[in-house]
Amino acid sequence: MIVSSALPREVTSRLVEWSLLPDGALVTTHSSWLLPVRQASEPAMLKVARIPDERAGYRLMSWWNGSGAAKTLAASDSALLMERAAGPRSLAAMARSGHDAEACRVLCRTAAKLHAPSAPPWPELHRLDAWFQPLFDLSPSHSVLEPAARQARLLLDDQRDVRPLHGDLHHDNVLDFVDRGWLAIDPHGLVGERTFDFANIFTNPDLGDPSHPVATLPGRLEARLGVVAEETGIEAVRILDWIVAWTGLSAAWFIGDGDHASAQIDLQINALALALRG
Repeated sequence: MIVSSALPREVTSRLVEWSLLPDGALVTTHSSWLLPVRQASEPAMLKVARIPDERAGYRLMSWWNGSGAAKTLAASDSALLMERAAGPRSLAAMARSGHDAEACRVLCRTAAKLHAPSAPPWPELHRLDAWFQPLFDLSPSHSVLEPAARQARLLLDDQRDVRPLHGDLHHDNVLDFVDRGWLAIDPHGLVGERTFDFANIFTNPDLGDPSHPVATLPGRLEARLGVVAEETGIEAVRILDWIVAWTGLSAAWFIGDGDHASAQIDLQINALALALRG
């Protein structure tokens, strides 16, 4: 992640189009530019896509229309203007300070709002079976990924309760919006089985900051599993199956990027879930 004061052309064009004033430094990630802005004196966040995969998330944010997620103020195919989080609370800090169960419940209840039943047509989103292709591509050459690939194929062939999914729901993507409560940001924009959206909880906030482990602590997987099963009404074994599949996919991404330290966190949770699954 790079913080900069120089603004790319793609960002400045949105500033002009939507009558925005910069209100902070530009943040550049591999997938987008993010810039705090003001629109008619109101704080907001501008996000501009750097890769095509981001666009499904923008469509989903607009479709949610502020229900469980930050409200979209303006949108185009490649840019999103949304309300800006201003609250001081952090789910990652909550989890690291002995309130992990409470943080998990917030994530589950936010997901419940995002997953509220709604009839198609849905926005154009990434299909979950296509999303798993990196795992299927890498598993033949990495035996440690093979159990996850096998489990993923079984799950994807028998998806239940299919609906639009956030796709990246974790402690740093649900923020404190003060009066509006906890709201989601930065979805990948997927469509598939609802259970998938809860698997990412089990590897975080460790993937965001491995120096303060929570997810990998002894007994933490079992404790979280009980909370998520209670909050969602999903059978614990089904949640474990998706944890196995998800951690394999996440590890495949990290291995492909050469980030073996992060892959090890995924693989540690993967092994724990496989052992618990029996």
